[in-house]
Amino acid sequence: MKAPELLLPAGGLERMRAAFDYGADAVYAGTPRYSLRARNNEFAHLPVLEQGISEAHARGKKFFLASNILPHNAKLKTYLADMEPIIAMQPDALIMADPGLIMKVREKWPEIPVHLSVQANTTNAWGVQFWQSIGIERIILSRELSINEIAEIRQQCPDIELEVFVHGALCIAYSGRCLLSGYFNHRDPNQGTCTNACRWDYKVHNTSDSDSGDAQLLRDFDFKQAQSLADDSLLGPNEQQRHPLANKVYLIEEANRPGDMMPIMEDEHGTYIMNSKDLRAVEQVAKLAEIGVDSLKVEGRTKSVYYVARAAQVYRRAIDDAVAGKPFDYSLLAELEGLANRGYTTGFLERHQTQEYQNYLSGHSLSKQSQYVGKVTDIDADGWATIEVKNKFSVGDQLEIIHPSGNQIIRLEQMTRKGYPIEVAAGNGFEVKIPQMHGKDKALIARIMMQNEAV
Repeated sequence: MKAPELLLPAGGLERMRAAFDYGADAVYAGTPRYSLRARNNEFAHLPVLEQGISEAHARGKKFFLASNILPHNAKLKTYLADMEPIIAMQPDALIMADPGLIMKVREKWPEIPVHLSVQANTTNAWGVQFWQSIGIERIILSRELSINEIAEIRQQCPDIELEVFVHGALCIAYSGRCLLSGYFNHRDPNQGTCTNACRWDYKVHNTSDSDSGDAQLLRDFDFKQAQSLADDSLLGPNEQQRHPLANKVYLIEEANRPGDMMPIMEDEHGTYIMNSKDLRAVEQVAKLAEIGVDSLKVEGRTKSVYYVARAAQVYRRAIDDAVAGKPFDYSLLAELEGLANRGYTTGFLERHQTQEYQNYLSGHSLSKQSQYVGKVTDIDADGWATIEVKNKFSVGDQLEIIHPSGNQIIRLEQMTRKGYPIEVAAGNGFEVKIPQMHGKDKALIARIMMQNEAV
């Protein structure tokens, strides 16, 4: 079995280095102005981008650049000129979605490999064959495909690289085609400025609430028109399959927009406007490798260095175990629970009932099992490590020292700050020192949570 490439996100140099340190074969980052993650992108500065590509190549790793915007005409005027110095840095591939931009890049720089972005929503073998016919070297398959559908595409398209997402946030609309951010904030997801409106805090109101204390909030809402819309939108002739409450109109209200009521319509499958759970397909790594998928991709260019390092380490082990023929190590699931997440799902890779896609319990990230509390910035000759604190931890806590050489669980026996013993590292902004850390340069520190402990 050939080991698939492990591809991690990098929003800056620190995250890129962590990805490589913990097992990634390649990283992807956004080009200035022309990728779908404009925020938290250190690589928007060309000297930083050049340094990142150079460092990756010096380590024998690959650096892919997302240029996957779906541009309006205004950006066409500057695109080729802006890309000129970036192409000169020799990234290993451009990740692209727009056919017009792909055409121009292929004409001007035929030597640069192009990977087709998931934004292009490739869901079938004929689509793969079309893109291959115009010179695309890799297809990032749509997240809406099952493992069996991926296997069929691999069989029918044996001589092109295929990439599949295995971890990270899922869109609530068809792979990236969400309109909520543009509706609320006039920030278009397909122009790189998504505000993740699907992750905000919403309350659900029944139209019957207009007779109760919510009357003031609902007074201006046209219930009759909304009911008409709901009736018109009911699906198909199978009336008996419809939920008995499907004819009712429900309203959602976003926490920062009190009184701004939006109707939600429900068919027999449910309603789709609430948060998606996060994708976690570490259990499917062996199957995807067996199929012959060339690259396994983790989402999260705006996530923390801890997220990048932990995800890289876990998926590296899953890939190596799969190639070695070892059974799946279920402890990997617990390690991923320690990352900020909204609950996990395997998405469309394995079919589930609709409720499995949605996270109605909480709209906020939850951390389970462990919590990221700091990183090592320096170690002195006596083995005392300086810790940049991210979250509270205390003497007596069990800490996991996460390091490329291997992880270690310790019980913290002592800690100092400015030369004085302390019991508690209060939280973000503190620097403390802990002992016996020889050889753990740049380690990340997680606190093991008690079973019933709230974060």
